[in-house]
Amino acid sequence: MKILLTGATGLLGNAYAQAALRRGHTLTALSHSQPCTLPGIAENLRLDAADPETLTEPILQLWPDVIVNCAALSNPQTVDAEPEQARKININLPRHLAQLSTHLGARFIHISTDMVFDGLSESSYRSTDMPAPTNLYGQTKLMAEREVLAHNKEDPVVLRIPILMGNSPSGSRSVHEKILAAIRNQEPLKLFTDEFRQPCSAGNVAEVMLELSERRDLHGLFHWAGSEVLSRFEMGQRILKHLGLPTESITASQIADNPTHKHRPRKLTFNLNPIVSKLKTKPIDFQEQLEEITFIEPLRA
Repeated sequence: MKILLTGATGLLGNAYAQAALRRGHTLTALSHSQPCTLPGIAENLRLDAADPETLTEPILQLWPDVIVNCAALSNPQTVDAEPEQARKININLPRHLAQLSTHLGARFIHISTDMVFDGLSESSYRSTDMPAPTNLYGQTKLMAEREVLAHNKEDPVVLRIPILMGNSPSGSRSVHEKILAAIRNQEPLKLFTDEFRQPCSAGNVAEVMLELSERRDLHGLFHWAGSEVLSRFEMGQRILKHLGLPTESITASQIADNPTHKHRPRKLTFNLNPIVSKLKTKPIDFQEQLEEITFIEPLRA
């Protein structure tokens, strides 16, 4: 199977690339700056997110069976600072890829986020619940979902995912990497005890994406996450314990303590039905996610 992957050098894109290559698929990787260095990549193409139209000719020449879009401007602060760039990457690019996938008759898998919800619900969000994003990042991702489903009515998958654990190629993208960077740089690290997430590993999400790539009987909008709900503070504590580092590096805080985060979603958890009963891949708990992470560089002499 020929697969075209955007965002191949990101945390999730890299995990998906590894999974696809293990299964023997032919993978063409698109990235904005650095090429994907995984052995076995068929071809690396440069992605100019500011001008998605430039992708048309090379994609038509490739004629992939599946297009997977992991490319996104995903840091909410960056999106606020660069709204026009966010519009191009988070909305225009998936719209164009959805149009191309329809023309090619290709399966299209687009990655979205739990941040399309406001976090005010006491129950876990279903894929049929009404979104209500509280920041520009969530708004751009919601708009992208609607564009994808409007421009590919035959064979789309929009997969909403939570905060991710794992090892990114840059060493700076996942939860534990950001925590270690803050400690290394001697930056104060305060994590909220009243902000709850349902983390999942990039590797587990990648397996779900690959399964969805290989079978074409599931279409539409789905949720995927890990099997545990944890506060940000608890996540940080368990990461440090797992890595054998002092938990005192992290200070407990609450959302109300920081006025700049007053609109931050407090609880983003997913109901995984109906997809969880239809896939071989199953959600994993936080301890399994911790077993996947690596810690190489010492924080102190």
